[in-house]
Amino acid sequence: MSSTDLDRPMLGIALMLAFCLLAPFGDALAKLLGPEMAVGQLVTLRFAFQAAILVPLTVATRRVWRMDGRILFYVTLRTLLHIAGISLVFTSLLYLPLADAIAIAYVMPFILLLLGFWFLGEEVGWRRLAASAAGFVGTLMVVQPAFSEVGWPALLPLGVAVVFALFMLVTRRIAGETDPIAMQAVSAVIALAIMVPVMALTPRDAVEALAWIAPSARGWGLITAMGAAGTLAHLLMTWSLRYAPASTLAPMQYLEIPFATAVGYVIFGDLPGPLATLGIGVTIAAGLYIVMRERAIHRARPPVPKAVHSGIPPAG
Repeated sequence: MSSTDLDRPMLGIALMLAFCLLAPFGDALAKLLGPEMAVGQLVTLRFAFQAAILVPLTVATRRVWRMDGRILFYVTLRTLLHIAGISLVFTSLLYLPLADAIAIAYVMPFILLLLGFWFLGEEVGWRRLAASAAGFVGTLMVVQPAFSEVGWPALLPLGVAVVFALFMLVTRRIAGETDPIAMQAVSAVIALAIMVPVMALTPRDAVEALAWIAPSARGWGLITAMGAAGTLAHLLMTWSLRYAPASTLAPMQYLEIPFATAVGYVIFGDLPGPLATLGIGVTIAAGLYIVMRERAIHRARPPVPKAVHSGIPPAG
């Protein structure tokens, strides 16, 4: 990337704001579709639209998407984690308000911090550990009332956080060696190669989550919008990082939580309760502290290649 690209921070900020608004909108569409379609079907169609958009884009822009065995292994592992993560997101939205599900999943940066310390040997000081502990407490404040209402499904976003933390660790391994759009195109093709046979070979009555239910005309409209929103959200995040540093954009991504609250209220009439609202505030504050602390640490180090992703869960 040329330094000229990073001299347009306002464009990067605008693109990230669009991501923060579009990502919860895509999740809201999945929540609308949840009662009438199986989770496996939604996941398959989600990746089908990703492939339909990104494969032609990759070919048209002549991006390199051939990969050696090592990179292909990591992209396949990343795809499996992506399938698991989106499946958990869609399942959690069957039971939880949109804002609660997203706020609980935002414990992911804290988990990622700890996994980076354990598996990658990344330095983590006591301040960030304390902020992570505070973030976990905030997340539990959101989980507690949700658990009282729906039971164990309130824990599904914690599974989302763990899966996407592992997803980000794998992405860090190959971020500097692959084109992000080409990688997402290949990932979509791999996901379809996995999901289509699984959906086709699983008897409808055997696993409810893998059943294929003929969508209505309204359903096809929502599916198209969901696939387009999810794919475009990924592209907006990727493009935003071309024009502004990740250190500038990472704090903004926490705007996804209040945007999700607004989208959830407008579409479903859902608002977090007092304890959940307080927990969301604690989670956001702890996450922003970690972002600011990491920015200060990176400023004191020699320059390193810029990562493709910034550590926040991808859009569903």
